[in-house]
Amino acid sequence: MMRQVHDLMTRAVAENVFPGGVLLVSKDDSVLFFRPYGKANLFSGRAMTNETVFDLASLTKPLATTLAVMKLIETEHLDLNQTVGRYLPGLKGTDKDSIKIKHLLYHNSGLPDYRPYFRTLAKLTFGVREASLREFLIREPLESRAGEQVRYSDLGFMFLRWIIEEVSRMRLDRFAEEKIYKPLGLSDLFFIDQAMGPPKKRYAATEKCPWRNQVLEGAVHDDNAYVSGGIAGHAGLFGSAGDLHRLINELLWTYHGQPSAVFQQPLLKKFFTPLYNKERALGFDTPSTRGSSAGQYFSSKSVGHLGFAGTSFWMDLERRVIVILLTNRVHPSRDNDLIKVFRPRLHDAVMSHLLSLR
Repeated sequence: MMRQVHDLMTRAVAENVFPGGVLLVSKDDSVLFFRPYGKANLFSGRAMTNETVFDLASLTKPLATTLAVMKLIETEHLDLNQTVGRYLPGLKGTDKDSIKIKHLLYHNSGLPDYRPYFRTLAKLTFGVREASLREFLIREPLESRAGEQVRYSDLGFMFLRWIIEEVSRMRLDRFAEEKIYKPLGLSDLFFIDQAMGPPKKRYAATEKCPWRNQVLEGAVHDDNAYVSGGIAGHAGLFGSAGDLHRLINELLWTYHGQPSAVFQQPLLKKFFTPLYNKERALGFDTPSTRGSSAGQYFSSKSVGHLGFAGTSFWMDLERRVIVILLTNRVHPSRDNDLIKVFRPRLHDAVMSHLLSLR
């Protein structure tokens, strides 16, 4: 057993790094560690379990939106080197016309990182919000030319959702479910359509939202995703650690040449290759050379991503290691960033243990 890892998780709850969390570690094809800690909801006192469903926040970007783009490239409906104006004619003649699909995935499109569109959209009736959001995106000035600077951008993934839906004629949540999650038997990875309400699951609570006037549970935390009805390209995916691991494990073994009913190895390898001298692959992060959340022991052939609500995964492609940490660190308030220090310490403890077994 990973005693140091267990002690770190226990202390993290005791020291209010997060109210609760689930940690899953696998190597090769074996799950070595899978345990819940702390509370899913501080107000009800409900305990965290391995089956708890989390708001995955920006893990939506690699594990829903990016994988959907990958599927559409496989069927030749999308091309990484094609400009977005090809798929969204409304962008023709705008400053967005030179942005390519790959720029959106690499986060070097020139788009800003974030805009609080929800402040305006929340005042509108639901039926006109989507059209208004698209107008905001079209009019949003670029902060640099496409391909020049890497700037992590929610807006780029809002555009990708729009493109996926235009090309596939399916809403992003349905496309991801039908083309990716359902074929893999994953019932605990899904978006929550706010109009339909959440499926009956045990959710980890997130923030006591100041403008929604409630503790969020089974409702997306990200404000821009919420006013979009819960379906967005940058946030909105919910999931359990178990199903998240099954999906990431499928990616790992496809990368190593195992046949997959969903993914293709050559394209997957392309998506996992970092942009030259940068810390971004296509829709995925790679470990930064200094101060990485992955710690110091994940190899350079690793991919992962973080989510604002306290979620993360890192996959070492070389060593065949997956570490999934799901927490509710924004519960009851986002004003707690202790997880930034905790994540690399945890990953170092996990990898130190695994490397000592060699």
